[in-house]
Amino acid sequence: MGQIEQGLERALRTRPIPSSTEARLRFLLARNRGSTRKVATMLGVSQRTVQRWVSKRAEVRRPPGPLQVRAIEEAVLARWQPRVRARRRAQAEGEGFVFHTRARFGFAAPAGSSDDPRVRWITQDLPGEVARELFAARDAGAGEQQQTVILARALGHAYFREWGRRAHGLHVAFSDVEFADFSIG
Repeated sequence: MGQIEQGLERALRTRPIPSSTEARLRFLLARNRGSTRKVATMLGVSQRTVQRWVSKRAEVRRPPGPLQVRAIEEAVLARWQPRVRARRRAQAEGEGFVFHTRARFGFAAPAGSSDDPRVRWITQDLPGEVARELFAARDAGAGEQQQTVILARALGHAYFREWGRRAHGLHVAFSDVEFADFSIG
């Protein structure tokens, strides 16, 4: 998961997901009314394996392996705060969001000019159309590069060209994203 994808995920949650594997397993069990069978089916392991993971007896307990830990994390992420996520997504698509980033920005210009790419901190309000385009691309399985193109186009228009008031035809290069955060509402 890239920086943009992580930033979108953080923006859609109001509380952090459980941090430990044990807490994540407790969450999955609570969501499935304590059914180790349903959790096992969800994770692609046997029911007995899930029972070993959550056993209170130390001699029976076995920790999940790295692949299972990743599967548990993905299952929790997919089920964490679904109504909150839907509400915040609708809010971003309707009202827009604030995008905070530190990345390398530059313009189509000869080498050695003042337009050479350089690292900049940018905080910019972006409209709901950008949020709709980002979420549609993410839902379609777009990678970090395609999401970067969407944000570069939006930042070029909003930040560098001031919504079309200056620098017409300026092509913005956006790369080396150090972090990307989104503020919704």
